Amino acid sequence: MENSHRFFRNAECKYFPCHKVDDDSEFNCLFCFCPLYCLGPKCGGDFVMRGGVKDCSKCLVPHRPEGYDHIMKKLGAWFAECRKRAQQDAQAPEAADGE
Repeated sequence: MENSHRFFRNAECKYFPCHKVDDDSEFNCLFCFCPLYCLGPKCGGDFVMRGGVKDCSKCLVPHRPEGYDHIMKKLGAWFAECRKRAQQDAQAPEAADGE
């Protein structure tokens, strides 16, 4: 794949590839740090919990060519959820002070 807004390969990075793969020709470096980490188990990736810390070292979701679409879909759903909660909070009657 060519470098674009959906795919970026940095073969000159000293960590490239940061995950063990058989073929690094389509290894996507665009999401060097996965933006779905904060979603916990809702991310859809291959992770394990180790002492309360999410270990994504075996996950290749953000590094596959189709990873861009997966991440954008998950982020879109998360943003929609945040907007919905914000609207609900804005419409909720405020509790009186001291109650």
